[in-house]
Amino acid sequence: MNDRILMTFSPDGETRTDFFCRPEKAADARDAVSTFVSRLHPAPTSHMVQNLLLLVSELVTNAVRHAGAVTALWLTADRRGVHVRVTDPSPAHPQDRTPDLTGRTGGFGWPMVQRLAQEVRVRETVGGGKVILATVSR
Repeated sequence: MNDRILMTFSPDGETRTDFFCRPEKAADARDAVSTFVSRLHPAPTSHMVQNLLLLVSELVTNAVRHAGAVTALWLTADRRGVHVRVTDPSPAHPQDRTPDLTGRTGGFGWPMVQRLAQEVRVRETVGGGKVILATVSR
């Protein structure tokens, strides 16, 4: 998994931290989140980190399961929150469906993402896939 961290300064002097990688599975994405948040200052609360880990894990799992791959995971932090972008090759938007309580077909991930994030949006990408944007408040 190739990754990179960038620190930039906005015109108003705010520091923004960006992290980019291409995880192949949810465990890779959780490792990326852990690395990313360990470099944030001030450090986020443990509750926020747990929510972020769960949100990113669900988004990456869904992308691998339903779209076949994650083409990019981009994490950005500013003083308001952590912004997550997960890109995959499928144009199909996530669908709400009745959760399967037997555990065979899922149905829990997308509603969980919507509850954990302050904001969630889905946009089409130029190459025919999609990007899911989610923000977790700091």
